[in-house]
Amino acid sequence: MEFISIKQAMEKGTGQVNVRGWCYRVRNSNKMAFIVLRDSTDIIQCVVEKSKLSEDIWNQALKVTMECSLEITGDIKKDERAPTGYEVSVSSLKIIGESDSFPITKDQSPEFLLDKRHLWLRSRKMTSILKVRSSVFQAIRKFFNDKGFYEEHSPMFSPTSCEGGSTLFEVKYFDDIMYLTQSWQLYAEAMISALEKIYTISPCFRAEKSKTSRHLSEFWMAETEIAWFKLDDILKNAEDLVVFIVKYVVEHNEEELKFLDQDIEKLKKIKTPFPRITYTKALEILKKDGIEIEWGKDLRTTEEDIISKKYEKPVIITNYENPKTALCFDMIAPEGYGEIIGGSERDTDIEEMKKALIEQGEKPEKYEWYFDTRRYGKVPHSGYGLGVERVIAWLCNSDNIKDTIPFPRTMIRRMP
Repeated sequence: MEFISIKQAMEKGTGQVNVRGWCYRVRNSNKMAFIVLRDSTDIIQCVVEKSKLSEDIWNQALKVTMECSLEITGDIKKDERAPTGYEVSVSSLKIIGESDSFPITKDQSPEFLLDKRHLWLRSRKMTSILKVRSSVFQAIRKFFNDKGFYEEHSPMFSPTSCEGGSTLFEVKYFDDIMYLTQSWQLYAEAMISALEKIYTISPCFRAEKSKTSRHLSEFWMAETEIAWFKLDDILKNAEDLVVFIVKYVVEHNEEELKFLDQDIEKLKKIKTPFPRITYTKALEILKKDGIEIEWGKDLRTTEEDIISKKYEKPVIITNYENPKTALCFDMIAPEGYGEIIGGSERDTDIEEMKKALIEQGEKPEKYEWYFDTRRYGKVPHSGYGLGVERVIAWLCNSDNIKDTIPFPRTMIRRMP
């Protein structure tokens, strides 16, 4: 017996089909049973009529419970009254795996759903988000591969900090101490002298004591490092990547985006160039809204939100017009989804880097291997990191980043 997916069955439209999956919903009476079957592609209503079937098959139908797995054979036809416009008239039914009373019902709290995440993944909402997530990863790889980049990887264990010591996860490493990686940047800067154009997609870890809807302790970053690139070059690359991701998801996940109540036409308008403002200009915008920020302070979430809501596309905040500022940038997603990319033109002055490390309480001698990348044929180079879950949250119209990853890890959540 050859089984096809529910989506393939609906594309076939008529005739006998063999489908299998899990019971999404079920209701029955003395004469009929209505089973909504789901698989990874869609859902479909299956009608079991007692008068048309053997007693054994009817008794099997009466044992169907929510989330049991089953195989169904029957004739498919269009029916506008059915949830997805098609219906299967069942001729054969077999329960593969029974299901206890399923613990997830309507209107349960977000925390309960996180406790039961291993089961909540089966919901249509989570399935839709995870499909978009898969497309985002595919888009990132396609973007870089098509441009001749090499995909490379750095260690997950690092002997030093990259983003700041206060957010490091310390782990025992045999008889020594190491740290879970915050970014691949230091290692990537070594690899570009071999490969010039590289990227990675990998997990990163930040021990930030934050309980907001935008922070994860373990998240995925798409990072790139490119030899010879100045700040303007890397800004253009970052813009192009985001536009490519949005276009790819719109083309491949229209059904999922609609289910998630995302405005697809709005996403279609995400095209280059993105608006760019300097850090100084950002402070001026905030001042007009009654928010005074001391020059040099990082923008907080609330301030990023105010700026982002003034634009329909991602906005890039740069610091490069003022000699006091660094050659760096942040890309802020629209609608209050926060920073999705941070990047810079890298410093190549060893003495300046040593001075900065000392100011941060770091020991420069621990970075001697990194300084070698400047001692032997240094070149201008730039890079950035894209927070994959932040992008997914924006595309999926999600109000919590924890819904963008199968099993989120936060300051207060380490199970399941």
